Amino acid sequence: MKVALWILIFLATFCFMEFMAWFTHKYVMHGFLWSLHKDHHKKDHDSWFERNDAFFIFYAVVSMTLFYLGSYTSFWYGWPLGFGILAYGIAYFTVHDIFIHQRFKIFRNANNWYAKGVRRAHKIHHKHLGKEDGECFGMLVVPFKYFKKK
Repeated sequence: MKVALWILIFLATFCFMEFMAWFTHKYVMHGFLWSLHKDHHKKDHDSWFERNDAFFIFYAVVSMTLFYLGSYTSFWYGWPLGFGILAYGIAYFTVHDIFIHQRFKIFRNANNWYAKGVRRAHKIHHKHLGKEDGECFGMLVVPFKYFKKK
């Protein structure tokens, strides 16, 4: 029973992180922490790293804190929560930084319906260089209209 609950918590956390990514992107990154995110929309530096990468660090610290709590306290569900956040972070990094923005030159030829839809939605998001008038703030789940053939 505990294994099933562990898996359920892990999967629920992974799914909830898509909402957290959307919410954080829309209201924090395009809000009061735009100063960290704006270099992702309009590159104003020569570095491979972006100020925007600080958001990965925040979620990594949350995940590591949950692992710590799961190891050293009776908060056993820190493990599935931490792994859910970690798994979402890996998925987000793979889709956003590797596949879409090609920070590493792999997955260049992915051309299935999902890849095209996610890429199209992200392109629409990046057509806005400022913090206002943004659209399509999700990453792994984007509106169905981006999956339709043109």
